[in-house]
Amino acid sequence: MFNSFRLNTRFAAAFTALAIGATAFSAPATAAPLPLFPFFLPQPQFEAAPPPVAATPREEEERFELPARLRRQVVNYSTREAPGTIIINTPNTYLYLVLGNGQAMRYGIGIGRDGFTWSGVQTITRKAEWPAWTPPPEMIARQPYLPRHMAGGPGNPLGARAMYLGGTIYRIHGTNDPSTIGTRVSSGCLRLTNEDVKDLYSRVSVGTKVIVLPMTDRRADLGRTIR
Repeated sequence: MFNSFRLNTRFAAAFTALAIGATAFSAPATAAPLPLFPFFLPQPQFEAAPPPVAATPREEEERFELPARLRRQVVNYSTREAPGTIIINTPNTYLYLVLGNGQAMRYGIGIGRDGFTWSGVQTITRKAEWPAWTPPPEMIARQPYLPRHMAGGPGNPLGARAMYLGGTIYRIHGTNDPSTIGTRVSSGCLRLTNEDVKDLYSRVSVGTKVIVLPMTDRRADLGRTIR
């Protein structure tokens, strides 16, 4: 009888172990499985670094610092032209806004590249904020890859403001690339930084006289910084 009791006890223990095992294997599928080899720890997962974000035109403009001579400043300037007149000193890449009393506001500008400079007298016939750009046929013929039309905005090459000169294709306008100020890069238009063109735009009106001096005028610049 003792042996029978011991046998029954062993049978009961084995049955209990089988029941526990069955319960474990019948757990819901949502439960996390136990690792088969717990001494192999899972390796941490690393996400790839995101690609660098390209700077916006505005960020590029804020990052670039103009040379001292090209920064907007009031200078001594002797002229017989009336206050409010714009004078473009093409050889020295300056735009002067005559203030009167022997003074002018001087801005650094970008001018036409070789073969695209011009001279003469015009007036501002239209002003526009964040202008759209429609390259003229002459420009498209030279650069057929250009867009046929571009809406105004920070990415537009005309920048924040434009002042249209007479019935010509030329404008005084801003730029989203301030590094071109002081250089010969355009197809004849005159460009300022966006901050400078906003300042000029606020000071002039439709009908303003614009004098563009020829590239061959190599006289010394008359503007002297007021200290």
